[in-house]
Amino acid sequence: MGSSNGYLLVHANGGLNQMKIGISDMVAVTKIMNATLVLPTLDSNSFWTDSSNFKALFDWKHFMEVLKEDIHIVESLPSGLTSGKALRRAPVSWSKPVYYRRLVPLLRKNKLIHFTKTDSRLVNNGLTGSIQRLRCRAMYEALWYSDDIRELANKFVKRLRENNQHYIALHLRYEKDMLAFTGCSHNLTSAEAKELRAMRYSVKHWKDKEIDGREKRRLGGCPLTPRESGLLLEALGYSPSTRIYIVSGQTYGEEGLMPLQAKYPNLYNHFNLATSEEELKPLVNHQNKLAALDYIVAVESDVFMYTFDGNMAKAVKGHREYEGFRKTITPYQYVLHSHSHLYASTIIILNYKALFFAGCRPDFVKLVDRLDKGFMSHKRFLDRAKNLHTGRMGLPKLRKAMGVHNVKLEESFYANPYPGCICDKFSATSQNVMHPKH
Repeated sequence: MGSSNGYLLVHANGGLNQMKIGISDMVAVTKIMNATLVLPTLDSNSFWTDSSNFKALFDWKHFMEVLKEDIHIVESLPSGLTSGKALRRAPVSWSKPVYYRRLVPLLRKNKLIHFTKTDSRLVNNGLTGSIQRLRCRAMYEALWYSDDIRELANKFVKRLRENNQHYIALHLRYEKDMLAFTGCSHNLTSAEAKELRAMRYSVKHWKDKEIDGREKRRLGGCPLTPRESGLLLEALGYSPSTRIYIVSGQTYGEEGLMPLQAKYPNLYNHFNLATSEEELKPLVNHQNKLAALDYIVAVESDVFMYTFDGNMAKAVKGHREYEGFRKTITPYQYVLHSHSHLYASTIIILNYKALFFAGCRPDFVKLVDRLDKGFMSHKRFLDRAKNLHTGRMGLPKLRKAMGVHNVKLEESFYANPYPGCICDKFSATSQNVMHPKH
């Protein structure tokens, strides 16, 4: 590694998986700058305001051990250097390595740079193989959760698999914050839609305030509802006895999970899998720890299905690909979700192009609307929905760069690290498949 050019302080911002992705990028940046990384600090001011620090959330000794041959890492700054002396920078989003190399003279001069944001600060594509492999090593091997989280998650997986059962992990992102952020209110009451709108206006850093929820849903920009999720699973052949672990917080709306539970009664979450209040007590007031618990159960599931392409979905999907292309169901929706907050004219234009080249096939929610309006039978709906998802069940698919002008809309490296750090030996036959009818 050679002599270090100086120290990097990094503040990982956002929710749990956004922070994990950012930290993994900063590991790569540390290598690019030949710097020494101080254990990152975590965001405690996001929506869930979890005060857990890096050592409480992650196995920090494991993190340092796994990466010791790649980069210098220290627990804290050495005596003589204080964070107050740091040169503060919010790196430019989706930067190439050359951007960080240009900061090296500043690092050498000041000995300490504080990167105040880590989300999306490194491009997805165009990096050397060694840097891409390092990002994966950080994300999927070094960033282990702490012992208490992993031990409880393993207990939950064991309980879900009692008597040789299989289970699906369903990331049902029909939560209040996501619905308020996206402006989606399908099947909700007018009072609930009003509450979501008020919440959206109350969060200053959410830039989009006036959103046409119907248009957003029509373009595929809304998370599937609990009912829509159940219809998709039915179309794919999963029987009513299927065990489903809900990977999310509380479902919003007066109906809650009832439309899904009516079709699939064997629903589980981290609350009803715990054998006592004491078992979950150390985690219950720490949303990032609960999300970490759900993350492990999702990665270990026989099938993972997500209803909205957020950071949790990206991280779990990529992790499952990294471990051998475990089966992941991707709902057929047109909008490019790589960066959902970029919902704007650019996405809409690209979206219409996708509709054109796909032969104007209706996406899944349009099929649901046709079913509800009586334009097709239930059987016809199930057949069409199943056919629509052929090829969207987790088979290896190369990540493609979109070009220099569209780097913000590229598929996330962490959602699909192939190519980059997955060996070519993986093929469609390497999936851990849970077939329908289990």
